[in-house]
Amino acid sequence: MTHTPDIVRPSKDLIAGILAVGAASASSTLAHMGIRNCHILGPVAQQFGKAIAGPALTLQFMPKREDLYGDGEYSDPEKQLHRHVLYHVQEGDIVVVDARGDMTAGVLGDMMSTYFRGRGGAGMVIDGALRDRPNLSKLDIPMWIRGWTPNFHTQTNLMPFAVNTPIACGGVTVMPGDIIVADDDGAVCVPAALAAEVIERSSQHHEWEDFSRMKLKQGAPLQRYYPLHQDARGEYEEWRKTNPVG
Repeated sequence: MTHTPDIVRPSKDLIAGILAVGAASASSTLAHMGIRNCHILGPVAQQFGKAIAGPALTLQFMPKREDLYGDGEYSDPEKQLHRHVLYHVQEGDIVVVDARGDMTAGVLGDMMSTYFRGRGGAGMVIDGALRDRPNLSKLDIPMWIRGWTPNFHTQTNLMPFAVNTPIACGGVTVMPGDIIVADDDGAVCVPAALAAEVIERSSQHHEWEDFSRMKLKQGAPLQRYYPLHQDARGEYEEWRKTNPVG
C-alpha cells in the first residue's frame, strides 16, 4: 500500500471558471474537444442545489486480500490510508474515491468527515458508500455518492490501497489535481491541462445561448436559434451591443 505526498493544485481562477461553467457544459465542451468520457457515473448528489469545483485528492480501494491487508489497520491507525488522503486536504479540495461501486463498505464516517470539514474540504465524490448518515447530514458537506451503509470501510470486501495516484472513479480516469465540477447534474472530471480551454469554449457557447433562449421563449424557430444558425449571427451581434456579456 502506497501514497504520494501531495497534488499540484490548479489556480483559483481556473477553479472558479470551471465552477461557473457547470457540470453539463463542461461535459459537452470536453466532448467537442475529444474527451467523451468525463461524467463520473454512479455517484449522485445527496443535497440538491449544491455546486462545487476543486482539485481532486484521490483515494483508491482494492478488493481485500488478506496477505496484503495483514493484521488489519486498527492495530496502528496510521496504516489507515483513508486518513492519509484527509491529511492532504486544503481549503477547496475535493476527495475523489474509487471504491469500486461497492455498497457494503462505508468509505468514511462521522469523525473522518468532521475532520474533512474542519480542514476546509469542498466536497466528496465517491464511487461507493458512506456511513453515519444522520451525523454527516449535520455537517452539510456536498456529497456525490452511490448511497449509504452501516458498515465501516474494511468490514467486508475492500481495503484502501493508494492515495493521490490515478484512479478509475465511476468509469472515468481521474488524475490527482484534475478539476472536479459537480452539481445536480452529476460530477465531471476536467483535465487540469484543458481547463482554460474548456472555460473559453463554454463561455463563447454561453454567450449566444442566452440570446437563443430568449428567442425560443418568444416562440422563434428552433432551426434558426438552436444551435444558432449562421444566418442569425448578425441578429445576435446586434443584440449583444445592448446586452453585454457579464
